[in-house]
Amino acid sequence: MAWDFIVAKSDLRRTEFQDVPSSPLADGQVRLAIESFALTANNITYAVFGEMMKYWDFFPAAEGFGRVPVWGFARVEASNHPGVAVGQRFYGYCPMSTHLTVTPKVGKAGFADVAPHRQHLAAVYNQYMAVGGESPLEAHTALLQPLFITSFLIDDQLDEAGFHGAKSVILSSASSKTAIALAALLKQRGGVKVVGLTSPRNKAFVEGLGFYISPATRRCWRRCTTASPTT
Repeated sequence: MAWDFIVAKSDLRRTEFQDVPSSPLADGQVRLAIESFALTANNITYAVFGEMMKYWDFFPAAEGFGRVPVWGFARVEASNHPGVAVGQRFYGYCPMSTHLTVTPKVGKAGFADVAPHRQHLAAVYNQYMAVGGESPLEAHTALLQPLFITSFLIDDQLDEAGFHGAKSVILSSASSKTAIALAALLKQRGGVKVVGLTSPRNKAFVEGLGFYISPATRRCWRRCTTASPTT
């Protein structure tokens, strides 16, 4: 039996499982059986900002309810598309459901869902990457890859803007996965100092990452920048 896990948009504490009857596929459609997905604080953000950021629009539900988006892996259960075979596996944006029906536009690395109701939404969420057989790293991919995309986009935007003339980037919640990935990208890029803000409990962990400027380096930098130039 197929089901959707739905939440009330007006009160996220109201949830229920809703049985979904099987329906025939239209020409060009594919039905994915969702095998696994990750849960992070990001999913709470999708629900809280569901209306404002149009996250509810990806996977429509009954009036007043929504399906919370997640990132995970799915296998093709049925296909009415010549370019997508039953048994193929994909990674991408899914609902908290057993199944998802998509309208693929096949590309080199997978497909984009071109269903009409998704065309006004951010393209990055409509991409599904083809994957092979199950891998021990799939849980890590589902957990970390979406957050890395966010980090990559921030790094790219800062670079395009020339870091707005700044010489330092300060990251709050420095022990969070998104901040860690961004710090790693910024250190690799070079040109700016990366300063992390964190709690005393996470201080040793954050310093051990090697992505943020260390206290010793910061003291040295302060001395160097305040010292009088020699002649």
